[in-house]
Amino acid sequence: MKLLFKLQTLKSLWTLKPPNRTFHGHRRLLASDVYSQYESFRLGKQEIPKYFNFASDVLDKWSEIEKAGKRPSNPAFWWINGKGEEVKWSFEELGFLSRKVANALTKVCRLQKGDRIFVILPRIPEWWLVNVACMRAGIVLIPGISQLSAKDILYRLQASKAACIITDDTLAAAVDSVASECQFLKSKLIVSKGSREGWLNFTDLYKNQSADHSCVKTRIRDSMTIFFTSGTTGSPKMTEHSQGSLGFRPLLSERYWLDLTPSDVIWNTADTGWIMASLASVFDPWVFGSCIFIHRLPQIESATILNTLCRFPIDTLVGAPTLFRMLVQNDLSNYKFMNLKHCISGGEPLNPEVMSQWKSKTGLDIHDIYGQTETVLICSVFKGMKIKPGSMGKAAPFYDVQIIDKNANILPPGQQGEIAVRSKPIRPLGLFSEYVDNPKKTAESERGDFYVTGDKATMDEDGYFQFIGRDDDIIISSGYRIGPFEVESALIEHPAVAETAVVSSPDALRGEVVKAFVVLSPTFSASDLERLTCDLQEHVKKITAPYKYPRKVEFVQELPKTVTGKIKRNELRNKEWGRM
Repeated sequence: MKLLFKLQTLKSLWTLKPPNRTFHGHRRLLASDVYSQYESFRLGKQEIPKYFNFASDVLDKWSEIEKAGKRPSNPAFWWINGKGEEVKWSFEELGFLSRKVANALTKVCRLQKGDRIFVILPRIPEWWLVNVACMRAGIVLIPGISQLSAKDILYRLQASKAACIITDDTLAAAVDSVASECQFLKSKLIVSKGSREGWLNFTDLYKNQSADHSCVKTRIRDSMTIFFTSGTTGSPKMTEHSQGSLGFRPLLSERYWLDLTPSDVIWNTADTGWIMASLASVFDPWVFGSCIFIHRLPQIESATILNTLCRFPIDTLVGAPTLFRMLVQNDLSNYKFMNLKHCISGGEPLNPEVMSQWKSKTGLDIHDIYGQTETVLICSVFKGMKIKPGSMGKAAPFYDVQIIDKNANILPPGQQGEIAVRSKPIRPLGLFSEYVDNPKKTAESERGDFYVTGDKATMDEDGYFQFIGRDDDIIISSGYRIGPFEVESALIEHPAVAETAVVSSPDALRGEVVKAFVVLSPTFSASDLERLTCDLQEHVKKITAPYKYPRKVEFVQELPKTVTGKIKRNELRNKEWGRM
């Protein structure tokens, strides 16, 4: 079947009018049949195309529109570092540079379609070039956050069988310390102004390549990206997404949460290692030809965020609730945002009081969204929708989201259960493909006809979802998913620790933080527990990613356990949250 989204269709994507929405004249539909095509996909009347590639079928089409003078003059990509450096790329320039990178990866590093590449880079332009280059070459991208330890990197390289890694000076030494244990790793590329023995300089490498590159033909179900996600037990799982779930999905549902046009500028503050960076800093904005704005942000600070919003014409801001909790603590009367109109929060529940403060101080609403690495966006407070404080909105289009019980029965409004997405008989395009090399976990994620998120919630009579909490022990702090097993494993390596249990604990700024209950070793005596707490925290930071360290530590004589010896984390967590 021919891919329907050709040049004329893409010209009109940004003017697509979803039902029950009001648009100004300049956003009206240019091609009257576009929405009917989307409706036929949604209703299952038309098959999803067999082949799709986001680079050739979306980005290159916008480049053509741009060259024809039919797109606003704002860049496709706009980056600053806060120190005077600035990068602006049009879609044409993005295409030119990404083809060079694709040639570097395939011709020099000898990567082929389906090979995996581990990319650990901060918010720098090279990260976006690698993303698009991988699309063009059919290489599977594995993003990682810059706070990974050598142990984290080793596990990910071994588990993924990545053939190549790209990072910067910060983590190169950590990679070198474990590279000899990674038999599949063939190439190491460094983004640096200097050189390093055993590494290829990324910039020098791609700049010397030809810009003549033919995009590979990829099936819509082909693997595109693998995200490592934390679990309550064991090591992080490899969550695989396809060309369809990441790239084609926003062509069907984009308008409903970002609501962008080619004239808009969006700023998403998510770390490059998380799926939100892929959604709100790559695929979803570029579907509608919008400008993606990025600040280097070595650290997220209120003054930097607020001053940037005042200096640059940012229309849409996407951030974790922690960001907005931090911003409302400032005197916002001193700041005049240049162009901000739309604020979106996701990654963890948003406090109603923060929404109220932000509204009173800026006049702007915060639109809450909900999803997981596995599901992408499945609930949202869309523009124009009534906002119910504490609610994460309604089900996103193309998803049948329900509240179910342990037997996969759909529960009535107001009754507490688990958030689930109907995955049978037809699996929604946005759902992940599988947990790579882990069929058991993949099967366990299904219950009856549903994919089960593991999150508890209720749904009211109007279809609004109210988040209650995790059904397992995952800790979501400042938008970061932290598995207790990883922290416990690090703590138990310390000679002072005999036993430990890690749970979430409420925190005014971060929503929740990591708390460790520690039973000391009988052979260890400590007169200064405050100092020991600091020692344990520093120990965890050295063993695993620093953001996972326990911000709270409580020393106890014993841990509550079941008759079979399993730690009752629920009891500890309930006590911590005052729900005993």
